[in-house]
Amino acid sequence: MISSVIHEALLAGSALGLAAGGCSYAALWPESQIYGRTLVAPANPDELALTFDDGPNPEWTPRLLDILAKYNVRATFFVVGRYAARQRILILRIAGAGHAIGNHSWSHPNLALCSYRRIREELTRTQAELEQTLGTAVRLFRPPFGARRPGTLQIAREQGLAPVLWNAMTSDWSARSAEWIVHRLAARIERNRSRGCASNIVLHDGGHLEPEADRSASVGAAEAILRHFAGLRRFVVVGDWL
Repeated sequence: MISSVIHEALLAGSALGLAAGGCSYAALWPESQIYGRTLVAPANPDELALTFDDGPNPEWTPRLLDILAKYNVRATFFVVGRYAARQRILILRIAGAGHAIGNHSWSHPNLALCSYRRIREELTRTQAELEQTLGTAVRLFRPPFGARRPGTLQIAREQGLAPVLWNAMTSDWSARSAEWIVHRLAARIERNRSRGCASNIVLHDGGHLEPEADRSASVGAAEAILRHFAGLRRFVVVGDWL
């Protein structure tokens, strides 16, 4: 009797563990579609999309814009609303150079853990800030940390936002060298190519905890990727894939 009770308890515990793991996968894994459809990358292995999160950064975003201009490449910037409000001239410079701007929430919380009211406020406030500055609609949204649940995606779509995740990222925010970042990103880009997919690449020009974070390694990695793949692949903005 006792052994059967223990056995049932172990089975129940295992089931709970699997359920928790499944929820975590659905909420955080960037390529998961369990909680709803998101844009990752199409079946076009010859395309790359450079995307930058957590800016704008008053020091490193302008340097990045100069590099992108040098290679005549457009990118996508998912900006934090409260930083965008402090850097409106820089937001206009990003858009004026032909880059796409997306909503990355107002304060970069984990939206999978937020109330619906908080999610709506984070997205709505950022939308209002960006659209007032730009004078045009913003149509792209990337959830901070990639964290979402069905309600997160529903609220985004109610506001006319297309949720965008990724399939090529490293921990560039903590890397000490551009070489380390490039080595790992190149492996992910080739993996995606072998699967017949484009690469939706994430780098960080800002920091959600520190708006003026040192992003020298990330910016150096972006230039190395541009230099290596220029002429070999086509660079696009993620909105081209909608």
